[in-house]
Amino acid sequence: MIDRIYLDNSATTPLDPSVLEAMMPYLTTDFGNASSIHTFGQKAKMAIDKARHQVVSLLNARSPNEIVFTSGGTESNNLAIRGLVEANSRHGRHVILSAIEHPAVEAVCEDLQKQGIELTILPVYDDGIVRLDDVREAVRDDTVLITVMAANNEIGTLQPIREIGQFVRELRDAGRKIWFHTDAVQAVGKIAVNVEEIGCDLLSFSGHKINGPKGVGGLFVRRGVRLHAQNIGGRQERGTRAGTENVAGIVGLGAAAELAASNLDDIDTRIRSIRDRLESRLLESVPDAIPNGDRDRRLPNIANISFSSIEGEALLIALDMQGIAVSTGSACSSGTLEPSPVIRALGHGDDIARGAIRFSLGRQNTAEHIDKLLAVLPPAVERLRSLKPVTQ
Repeated sequence: MIDRIYLDNSATTPLDPSVLEAMMPYLTTDFGNASSIHTFGQKAKMAIDKARHQVVSLLNARSPNEIVFTSGGTESNNLAIRGLVEANSRHGRHVILSAIEHPAVEAVCEDLQKQGIELTILPVYDDGIVRLDDVREAVRDDTVLITVMAANNEIGTLQPIREIGQFVRELRDAGRKIWFHTDAVQAVGKIAVNVEEIGCDLLSFSGHKINGPKGVGGLFVRRGVRLHAQNIGGRQERGTRAGTENVAGIVGLGAAAELAASNLDDIDTRIRSIRDRLESRLLESVPDAIPNGDRDRRLPNIANISFSSIEGEALLIALDMQGIAVSTGSACSSGTLEPSPVIRALGHGDDIARGAIRFSLGRQNTAEHIDKLLAVLPPAVERLRSLKPVTQ
């Protein structure tokens, strides 16, 4: 049996045993519906309330009433963007987003465009980072929402969300009706995320990116922000998101949030160190390897490298046969034959975009894992390049 190594933590993370332990009672004996008023239901409600406070602590929100639980990051992004635009359409019908947003943001914006909403897409240049000046220039009298991710899911670059948040606050202080959403699904649990310092109105996050369960996530909604509910039919989540609560999943999200808060230093030091070693050794040992995005202003656990003259998927399969899991980009875009739009947004051609591999580390990874990767990847690249037909 191959001793498998998992380096695709941006796609999903392993469920932590302590999180599973916290969830188990609500999958078995404590099965009540949190909307019921009897003891079974109230025990479930208390568990959800605890999880809400755990998330508040991780995000430094002011109140548990600012946290809405959802089925994950995709639903959170849909609720934030569509919900905000629909509830505030009288204030404007123009939305600003970046060229490297996750498909869960890009797709909902494109769908709104079909309904008459106008979009402005901000460039990111070769470092993969939005410029505040471009944000300022893109704002119009009818701009109702700016949505810029906190950290990119493929290259890890950190966007200037604090500066954007401050800019939006200044506009509102001047009487403008404009709001700011950030997709922080990749950032939460990897770096400190403080909604008060960011100044965002809406922030999306997900459980399975922080060693919690799949199928649960949340949306920070600053007090006073109006959203048009996308799920209707009940009064759960204070009427913002109807449907019987996923009690076990929410408990797991809360436990994962508490765990993530206690492990931020480990991510910032140990994981950053082995990530940097991985990247520097690959760039030294593999000719024509190109790092994608800014190498300083990025998450501590992601390295994205393009290997020219090969297909990234072929290298992914070669590594998988050696027991090492990596990715070519967003898991939500897997199966497409198109080169990564994120890498192309950096100004690279299709050859570089097609040869991109994302290495994303998690708390379970060790220096030994990196040594094993470094032993098999350079010869795999050399072999794949030797198989490529020579063109005249």
